[in-house]
Amino acid sequence: MPEQQNIKYKSIWKDEYLKWICGFANAQGGKIFIGKDDDGTVVDLKKSSKLMEDLPNKITTVLGMVCDVNLHETSEGKFIEIVVEPQPNPVNYKGEYHYLSGSTKQELKGAALDKFLLQRYGKKWDNVLMPNV
Repeated sequence: MPEQQNIKYKSIWKDEYLKWICGFANAQGGKIFIGKDDDGTVVDLKKSSKLMEDLPNKITTVLGMVCDVNLHETSEGKFIEIVVEPQPNPVNYKGEYHYLSGSTKQELKGAALDKFLLQRYGKKWDNVLMPNV
């Protein structure tokens, strides 16, 4: 099965994928499979037991949220599934807000970030207090 809007495949783990987890959490949620190529074929994940210890801790420490991290074993090898649920509150990666739209991850900045944060907190721009006004 090829990648989809809410399913991403990565052959190895890189800490920059925490941005994708952040983007899924701020959008509709999704899954990241570590140890699969772009077509979804298992490539056998090396050091999977170490990743099973490290990933939940990194996700919680950096993003302040909890995700299900599952190890799967097949005849082709091992892979890890990270299940990201959509979060009710904005999630940031080291002060950056990421969002998944279509098949792309975007960093929210400026007016887009303002709009996103206001929507998450159930406010409109005309309800926000402005200093000195």
